[in-house]
Amino acid sequence: MDQTPNEPTGAPGPESGPAPEPDPTPEADPKPTDSPRSGRSVILEVAQTLLLTLVIFVVIQNLVAQPFKVEGQSMELTFVEGDYVLVDRLTPRWSPYVRGQVVVLTAPVSWSEGGAPFIKRVIGIGGDTVEVRADGTVAVNGSVLDEPYLYRDETGATEPTFADEEATWGVPDGEVFVMGDHRQASMDSRVFGPVAVSTLIGRGVVRYWPLSDIGFVATPVYENTPTP
Repeated sequence: MDQTPNEPTGAPGPESGPAPEPDPTPEADPKPTDSPRSGRSVILEVAQTLLLTLVIFVVIQNLVAQPFKVEGQSMELTFVEGDYVLVDRLTPRWSPYVRGQVVVLTAPVSWSEGGAPFIKRVIGIGGDTVEVRADGTVAVNGSVLDEPYLYRDETGATEPTFADEEATWGVPDGEVFVMGDHRQASMDSRVFGPVAVSTLIGRGVVRYWPLSDIGFVATPVYENTPTP
């Protein structure tokens, strides 16, 4: 007797046929091209940055601080030619100059050499009486100053201070009396008299060159000097 073959049981097998095609690869975005407008924008941004930098530099140099190169021998050995000093132009607007401070000033017209500023030390302020005595010392309001910063020669001796003609000066209000630390090589108020505070550019605060001598500029305290 013929038998009919049994059909397989369970889930039917996968259908035969061609495999599905993969999704097509999306096309890449076209590469942006430079335009004249974008180039102009970059140039404008660079110009604005340079202008802002220039403005900041000018403001800082004219209102806050200014570098100064020491020229000549009038402040030896406190400063020597070629030293660079940072000059504070801001704080003198509310903090008056005092005796002993190192200042940079616009040279008197009759003594200016090419318009170069002077660097000196304040010896007397408004109301003071400054006296150069015959023994080579300097007195303010009758009290002799202790001046450890004065130039010393090769033997270590402190050079005296002399004046050619006038030996006593009264300092008017709004003016200061200045001298260099190397008195024998300094043209200062002993020659051209007290100078207006308005001619002072600022006070020296930091020597930043040479690096071996970098540091703050010290201001001595003249003890027992009476106020005017």
